[in-house]
Amino acid sequence: MSASVAAEGSAGEKKSRPGRMLWSRAKAVLLALIVPLALLLGWHLAVKAGMTRLIPSPADVAKHMVDFAVGGIWDDAFSATLHIHLFASMTRVYGGFALAALVAVPLGLLIGRNEQVRALLDPFLQLMRPIPVTAWLPLSMILFGLGPRSAFFLVFLGAFYPILLNTVFGVRSVEKRLFEAASMLGCSGTAQFFRVVLPASLPSIFTGLRLGLGLAWFVIVVGEMTGVPQGLGAVIMDGRTLSRTELVICGMIVIGIAGFISDRIVVAIMNRLLRWSPSHHG
Repeated sequence: MSASVAAEGSAGEKKSRPGRMLWSRAKAVLLALIVPLALLLGWHLAVKAGMTRLIPSPADVAKHMVDFAVGGIWDDAFSATLHIHLFASMTRVYGGFALAALVAVPLGLLIGRNEQVRALLDPFLQLMRPIPVTAWLPLSMILFGLGPRSAFFLVFLGAFYPILLNTVFGVRSVEKRLFEAASMLGCSGTAQFFRVVLPASLPSIFTGLRLGLGLAWFVIVVGEMTGVPQGLGAVIMDGRTLSRTELVICGMIVIGIAGFISDRIVVAIMNRLLRWSPSHHG
């Protein structure tokens, strides 16, 4: 009798588990929507109250977003061009970010493990790091000319330092007792790097990748001030020049959504690679 009751109880728990998971996800989505919906409501009320005449209402921005995406409303130069500008910006963001990761991660691993390399490069990198990306804008146009190459370079700079510093921090934070334990198990030399250093520093490396990718989307507006005809940054700059605030807001919204999706992709990869470490799930 007790065995059958226990079996029924376990079966009930198995049935209720998907329901609990579904409710947990729905609850997370609802909580995440509270702040954006509150901001939209405050924005709508502020416009209706006449607090500002230069910023359109959320409904007007939504109409312009639809026209920006699929056209059919105003049919101007920006109608149905969202995919073109988004693809252009994505090419520069992901290209500059990928190059920054390919350079910063190996360099950070080397600086973190080698005292001589750190003494050689760390002072110079710390000197260059505080220089804002906007300060590089004139030089990038001189070095690479007007166009996408300058934007690519600025995105690279924006993503490089967060990835580098977090990689160095991750390598330097590896506990010494892990090396001692690996040595006792017969793991030494380069094997320690791949079996101890790299796995232990992966959480910090992924933190740097997330920060670098977020800054890459942040910098793309500055990067596309270099005379590129297409891109979300170019749309924002055109909107500013034409005093079309709704176009500026549309570009901002698209960058925010694209940056959020990009971050979720990196988090998914991180959770996949770090499934052995539940404390680092994002």
